[in-house]
Amino acid sequence: MLARDDSPALKRTPLHALHLARGGKMVPFAGYDMPVQYAPGVLKEHLHTRASAGLFDVSHMGQIELRARSGRLDDAAQALETLVPQDIVALARGRQRYAQFTNDSGGILDDLMVTNLGDRLFLVVNAACKTEDEAHLRAHMSATCEITALPGRALLALQGPKAEAALAKFCADVVALKFMDVAELTLMDLPCVVSRSGYTGEDGFEISVPADGAEAFAQALLDRPGVQPIGLGARDSLRLEAGLCLYGHDIDPTTTPVEAGLSWSIQKSRRSGGARPGGFLGADAILAQLDAGATRKRVGLRPEGRAPVREGAPLYAGADTTDAIGSVTSGGFGPSLNAPVAMGYLPASQAAIDSLVFAEVRGQRLPLRVAAMPFVTNTYKR
Repeated sequence: MLARDDSPALKRTPLHALHLARGGKMVPFAGYDMPVQYAPGVLKEHLHTRASAGLFDVSHMGQIELRARSGRLDDAAQALETLVPQDIVALARGRQRYAQFTNDSGGILDDLMVTNLGDRLFLVVNAACKTEDEAHLRAHMSATCEITALPGRALLALQGPKAEAALAKFCADVVALKFMDVAELTLMDLPCVVSRSGYTGEDGFEISVPADGAEAFAQALLDRPGVQPIGLGARDSLRLEAGLCLYGHDIDPTTTPVEAGLSWSIQKSRRSGGARPGGFLGADAILAQLDAGATRKRVGLRPEGRAPVREGAPLYAGADTTDAIGSVTSGGFGPSLNAPVAMGYLPASQAAIDSLVFAEVRGQRLPLRVAAMPFVTNTYKR
């Protein structure tokens, strides 16, 4: 993480005062002053989320609504399908779908969540990309859609096996939600958009809440048994154990969804031979890779020793070979496994499970095995 920066240019989320009151160690992240950890530390916060419930402030992320000028949701869905390879038209009301904005060459401009709220589409995009994402939407969809950014809303993630019990105290309806279900609910007299989802591999919820009520609502959640505030450090280690991509690290404009192992997110209707094949930016490249396979692949990696292998470490086929065949894109210690884990890219021909590769770390070659992901079993409520 970057060093502390008190520059007034750093933005603050609606929970900034709460983070300070709770002893959060603040660092710059995507232009915001954010808590990387609290007093317990990253390892304990990670394990607490896996065992109980962790509350994360993700208000720095972008929230955007799309409404068709015609008033027909299908028109908004069809317009969005020109920018993502996913089937948005078939997305049912009250359901959410993982998607990617792609460029002309098939690379990923950002990954996002898309929700059908009946009269509009609701998007959650990454903090570092939200300005560019909004501009991208306006450049391609303004003729057909009203595009509204929602800076007046905060976003909280409540994750872990006790998340349901904690949130149900405020609205019993959350119990009926299954993974990737979304509902507009009133919590503490606040109009909220609640999705049963998250980025930790655990069961849990993401809650869009009006900014002016976010601190009181977060405090009420933290008053529930088993709920603790969790910083960005543990959020990163949790998503790494879950085998989930981090934009700007594991995926970027030079990486296609197929190379990134995200083919599962592209429905048959958008593929060759489907009901609505192609029609999105980069379709030729992505459809060709879906049909013939990509030449490289994102893989899970398990170092054979105890030393973590960090982002940027080059990967080699042998302990003495001279030419790198790939690189690590995310790496660190997995507290749930009590062992290091990593992700990276390798040629498809060398990406089979249990293949041996070597990472160069401080002038030494360390052995790693290609491993299946997720590293820790997901516990989503299906």
